[in-house]
Amino acid sequence: MLIIGIAGGTGSGKTTVVNQIINELPAEEVTVISQDSYYNKNENLSYDERSKINFDHPRAIDFELLVSHLKSLKNEEIIEQPIYSFANHNRIKDTIKTHPRKVLIVEGILIFTEKKLRDLIDIKVFVHADSDERLIRRLRRDIKERGRDIDEVLQRYQDTLKPMHQQFIEPTKNYADIIIPHDKYNTVAIDVVRTVITERLNNDI
Repeated sequence: MLIIGIAGGTGSGKTTVVNQIINELPAEEVTVISQDSYYNKNENLSYDERSKINFDHPRAIDFELLVSHLKSLKNEEIIEQPIYSFANHNRIKDTIKTHPRKVLIVEGILIFTEKKLRDLIDIKVFVHADSDERLIRRLRRDIKERGRDIDEVLQRYQDTLKPMHQQFIEPTKNYADIIIPHDKYNTVAIDVVRTVITERLNNDI
């Protein structure tokens, strides 16, 4: 199994890059896991308490479960991937049955902050985008998909997103094997990643 990690700041375009990479790969050979599915259970907290959690800090992630699941997939075992509700700030009871594939893509803003997870990743990709662009994308996504209002998103950006990005996310760019600028010049870097994956698949990894 080839494990590819795709990190970058919130709104940097990680999902777009993931889609660009997998679009030309056989669907039955690729599995994608999002770090967002592995936010900690917060059943012991009220909704108001959960809404105040700093979701951009590494301690918000259940890295132990994520690392365990990656190891299980590498051992050809099926996992029950959790589902996280951003509307309720908590995991729901349902899970997604996830099968091992030849290529596993893990994406998320904080995946390179945890050494045990980094050590499992064969190719580390960091998606870079201008901070203003990231803010605009975050605004659009959180208002449209997560039911947030503009004041809430801007307040969170100022209080947590920006300082957490500078403290935890931006420094992990140093771990990257490939840095992809999320703009019109990203095609070469994405083609390089695709080529490496294709070669590994052709060699029956």
